[in-house]
Amino acid sequence: MRAVMALSGGMDSTGLLLKLLADGYKVSCISYDYGQKHKIELERAEANIAYLAKNGYEVEHNLADLSSVMSMFHSALTSEDFDIPVGHYEEAQMKDTVVPNRNAIFASILYGYALSVAIREDSNVVIALGVHSGDHAIYPDCRPEFYSALGDAFAIGNWDNERVSFSLPYINGDKEVILREALVACGTLGLDFDTVFANTNTSYNPDEKGRSSGTSGADVERILAFHAIGRADPVEYIAPWGTVLAGALKAQLRFQVMKENATERPFTGEFDKHFQDGKYNCADCGRTLFDSTSKFDSGCGWPSFSAESNDSKIQQVEDRSHGMRRIEVRCSECDSHLGHLFHEASGPRYCINSICLEFEEGNE
Repeated sequence: MRAVMALSGGMDSTGLLLKLLADGYKVSCISYDYGQKHKIELERAEANIAYLAKNGYEVEHNLADLSSVMSMFHSALTSEDFDIPVGHYEEAQMKDTVVPNRNAIFASILYGYALSVAIREDSNVVIALGVHSGDHAIYPDCRPEFYSALGDAFAIGNWDNERVSFSLPYINGDKEVILREALVACGTLGLDFDTVFANTNTSYNPDEKGRSSGTSGADVERILAFHAIGRADPVEYIAPWGTVLAGALKAQLRFQVMKENATERPFTGEFDKHFQDGKYNCADCGRTLFDSTSKFDSGCGWPSFSAESNDSKIQQVEDRSHGMRRIEVRCSECDSHLGHLFHEASGPRYCINSICLEFEEGNE
């Protein structure tokens, strides 16, 4: 069985390579230098190719230099003009990490290479890609309909197209699925799981030593996947595992509450019993929402405020969820969910999730 694939040096493509080898495929890989800031991933890909060879698995590995063209593309991954965004992977600012038409370019090269291998070796060839469901919200070129259309177009434009097909084994899965399958594959191949994944990079903004930041959307998704399978990530972070895990869990909760209208568990938030002087700003956009002079201890388990700050202009929306009729409050700047407003005998009570707030210390 024959396969070609793109090996970025990240955990998704590395997991896919392990799966293909465990399934008995002879594999050829292409890595792409497209001017990405996190070029450390190419070194990690080479390290894993060397590790596989040391253990008896020869994998053809090619590097395609596309930097002169793709470094001109508008993306936080290739341009020094703007920074890599941080937070949960599905937040809107993560669209800055999209590289226009990247996967179409990569897939086109892979298709030409796969067809060349098929003709040269007189065999059918699978183009395997590690795209998964976690990519769909931000990266339109990771969606199944994109590859379906792309495959049809390539077939129309090439002779011998019946010899080449796309395989997207993780398209309905996520990073947790990739890691669980990689554990099985490592067992089959007799490889050390931690060694393999220490030789990967998922971070879009590693430091000068190549250590992962733990803050980019890709980092957060990876950290949560390792946490889900009950293992510490063996890759080196700029902070200890417990610290980066706490940060990823916070980013996940913030996304769930502010963008999906979830609610923190009572008495667990950072600001429930917090009474320093200062301002409470929106954790998403930074708009000032409340100040400490209006904060009081209502005993409800969430931060409570008797009034919003001047010019905060918090939106009030009727909420009929959970069989109740309530007033939902949302940030007027970024439309993030904040909590609810209750009108009680003692006066108004803004009941706000701590995770939606960032505190700025200082006297009013």
